Amino acid sequence: MLGTLSGERLVIEEIHRFPNGPVNVLGTLRWDVLRIFDELKQGLRKVTTRGYPIESISADSWGLDYVLLSDQDPTLTAPYSYRDGRTDGRVERALQIVPPDLIYSETGSQFLQVNALYQLLDDLDHRPRILELSDRFLGVGDYFNYLFSGVSCSEESLASTTQLYNPSERKWSKELIERFHLPTRMFPKLVPPGTKLGPLLSSIANDVGLEDTQVVASCSHDTAAAVAAVPAEGQDWCYNSSGTWSLVGIEASKPIISAKSLEHNFTNEMGYGGSIRFLKNVVGLWIVQESRREWAKAGKEYTYDQLTKMAEQAQPLRSLIDPGDKRFLKPNDMPGKIAAYCHETNQTSPETPGEIIRCVLESLALSYCHVLGEIRDVTGRNVRCLNIVGGGSKNELLNQLSANAAHVTVLAGPSEATAIGNILIQALALHHLGSLEDVRRVVRQSFQVKTYVGKEETTWQQAYERFQELMARS
Repeated sequence: MLGTLSGERLVIEEIHRFPNGPVNVLGTLRWDVLRIFDELKQGLRKVTTRGYPIESISADSWGLDYVLLSDQDPTLTAPYSYRDGRTDGRVERALQIVPPDLIYSETGSQFLQVNALYQLLDDLDHRPRILELSDRFLGVGDYFNYLFSGVSCSEESLASTTQLYNPSERKWSKELIERFHLPTRMFPKLVPPGTKLGPLLSSIANDVGLEDTQVVASCSHDTAAAVAAVPAEGQDWCYNSSGTWSLVGIEASKPIISAKSLEHNFTNEMGYGGSIRFLKNVVGLWIVQESRREWAKAGKEYTYDQLTKMAEQAQPLRSLIDPGDKRFLKPNDMPGKIAAYCHETNQTSPETPGEIIRCVLESLALSYCHVLGEIRDVTGRNVRCLNIVGGGSKNELLNQLSANAAHVTVLAGPSEATAIGNILIQALALHHLGSLEDVRRVVRQSFQVKTYVGKEETTWQQAYERFQELMARS
């Protein structure tokens, strides 16, 4: 993505897009990070053909996963995807070593089996030789910034997704690292969002044709970048960074770590300027993506627009799922899993693609309603507006269903919030902007936002009661 900032208006342009997904290797799910790196360089080469002076670049990525490396080797092994099943049951085993209240008091992190903590514990048990050879690990976004700059460090927003980072002290949790017997040498230097790492390596600059380009650790975690680009004002708003996952939360000035936040399993992750993203991960449009993939395997190719239109025509609130049920975390046969879940919970199982997608979207909307209720319970904050950003903000049906379910005003857009936030944090690092408020003002002046108002309150209240029963059962 190419960003051009002129005064207080930002223009973005997609330069290069490529498929990205884990590769099945001998029954394990891995990332081909070197292929991704090559694609990123291809994107830079395309930029140079425009003849623009590129002042800076920065990579961001999903959280949780990491690359193991050493001074002698830029990647010791193909990194695992968190969708791999190796961490099944790992949370329960970890809690036998360190109690949950201690882990939470140290990290304020949501307990998810996909967290880097549980992946590293699996490495310790099943791949100790790899850890012995490794000098350090880097989150995926930080890894690409390292390959471009030669500077190895962990940006705080990405580090805070590991469940090994202490957001109150803004450092790695020495307590947990020692209690879990993880090698301390592996934990890299931490830097705040918006850190200039240095110039692009000369070998890469010569390869792609760039000169005088800085590498910046903006917010290496995609959600942190997206939240920075939420076009919000005032205090009564929350966000939903909507895509493969839906990350629903508020921005806070300090970590919220309490018995209540632990009970509701909220996470505290770092944002720009020392802000805290107090949020919960909800399994998001991944369920739609996997369903579409399954139908394509059977020879039925649908666009996302076609699926949404079919869902609009399906019967409302006919059947619901709990998206947080563990079965929906893994790939393969998602429509079958949805039908089985509905059968097990004594509901009419959806059969057609439209019925299945309607079921998923309505269930996601009710999940957002549930999380907003928990946020009010934990913080006392009166949330009136839900800002939906990211790719999911383009789904107008889901936006309206979210407004209906949560009884709030939904503001949808921008859809490319992650790229926008990444670019504008680079602008902060280079002193073209002065504050996070400046960033959000630029977003408001540069991109359109669509408003959705809730409807059918009584009907949705009844649906929410059904949904709560499903969650209790899960």
